[in-house]
Amino acid sequence: MNRRIIPLIMCGGAGTRLWPASREVHPKQFLSLFGARSTFQDTLLRVSDADLFERPVIITNNAYRFMVLEQLAEIALEADVLLEPMRRDSGPAIAAGAAFAEVRDKDAIVLALAADHVVSDTPAFRAACREGLAAAEAGHIVTFGVQPERAATEYGYINPGEVISGKVRAVAKFVEKPDPATAAGYVEAGYLWNSGNFMFRAAVLTDEYRKVDAESVQAVTDAVTKAGADLGFVKLDEAAFGSAKSISIDYAVMEKTARAAVVPVACGWSDVGSWHAVWELSGKDGEGNAARGVAVFEDSRNCNVSTDRALVALEGVDDLVVVATQDAVLVSRQQDANGLKRLVAKLKTVAPQVTEDHIRVHRPWGSYQSVDNGDRHQVKRIIVKPGGRLSLQKHHHRAEHWVVVRGTAQVTVNELIKTVHENESIYIPIGAVHRLENPGKIQLELIEVQTGSYFGEDDIIRIEDDYKRS
Repeated sequence: MNRRIIPLIMCGGAGTRLWPASREVHPKQFLSLFGARSTFQDTLLRVSDADLFERPVIITNNAYRFMVLEQLAEIALEADVLLEPMRRDSGPAIAAGAAFAEVRDKDAIVLALAADHVVSDTPAFRAACREGLAAAEAGHIVTFGVQPERAATEYGYINPGEVISGKVRAVAKFVEKPDPATAAGYVEAGYLWNSGNFMFRAAVLTDEYRKVDAESVQAVTDAVTKAGADLGFVKLDEAAFGSAKSISIDYAVMEKTARAAVVPVACGWSDVGSWHAVWELSGKDGEGNAARGVAVFEDSRNCNVSTDRALVALEGVDDLVVVATQDAVLVSRQQDANGLKRLVAKLKTVAPQVTEDHIRVHRPWGSYQSVDNGDRHQVKRIIVKPGGRLSLQKHHHRAEHWVVVRGTAQVTVNELIKTVHENESIYIPIGAVHRLENPGKIQLELIEVQTGSYFGEDDIIRIEDDYKRS
């Protein structure tokens, strides 16, 4: 039987191309854009066949670590989770994953996948993995070239060269994203879309990377060797990893190596790089309109609506994207993905908060959402998962009043430990040491009314914390 493949899932990117749904602290790979599961979860399920794949390795950053664990638990899968101390692009991330895989198995075959891509034909994807496996074992760095469905300008292309074995071809040339006329020429000439996913022997990738940047490879290797364990995560050494050059794997290795090979594949692939791509992948009505959430269309065609709560009604318009979250609304043209990139760059200077976080803020124990605020008060809706508990903490500038609306709370206030049921409340004075936890089997929901002079998150003085936050 052939050696099994270690999937390396990369999910540390911010994903602002789908703003305002995707934001810095809750990016697109963790969103449910096409049903109940996120693209991160779908990616993991595609590589869950134990006959072909080993236990996956996930590389992400500190901000996303608890979302990763939560979404793994939702699909009943386990993985080794590596935490990058800072972003260094895909080159050091993949090199770190390769070094970690080599610790597990010196002859490891690694499949590096982006967590935010869509594949509609899983059997075709797995067949391509099997096709590329022999070439990877033989020392090639295999990429997956997608059979073009149109003359796309948003993807790079691969010119396939001579046959290596079966369907596997050498890479004659990588080319950057083209203009429309050039893209049409590439499709006519048999070029493939560059999916940005790779399969390789870990040792081969490391050797090829070392030829062009030995210092960065040593830095990443040291980051893995000196890694620490924390709450089940593997924390890469900060000083070592930080000294690696920030660069994509394409520029660092793929465009320089003589070992590049490509497997052509038609598997319904998309990198979901724009709201137009979301529209293309969504179900539509007879006029080409797609909706996620409640939307009504009248005399409108080829529009895409995504709304968290508010009803969106469109009349007499064509080719629009409307995305409504609880704190922002986007209206844009379907085709202008670069326009959104420019818009988000502008927002980062005039309203950075709406590019960084949602009103609903995720925490390892659940979430909270501000529903009203004033000079001397703030009201939040708090949800605590079964078994979850907040840190033991106090505040210098605010008192809190908690009203339970669903579930059961166990509350600590100084020396008092009290169970608070639905339709009951408890008061937390300024300066009191307190903790909230959910001992039950269902979600705990409560309304928190804060009163005082300052409500910033930096007025949380944590005394004990299950999640080791400062």
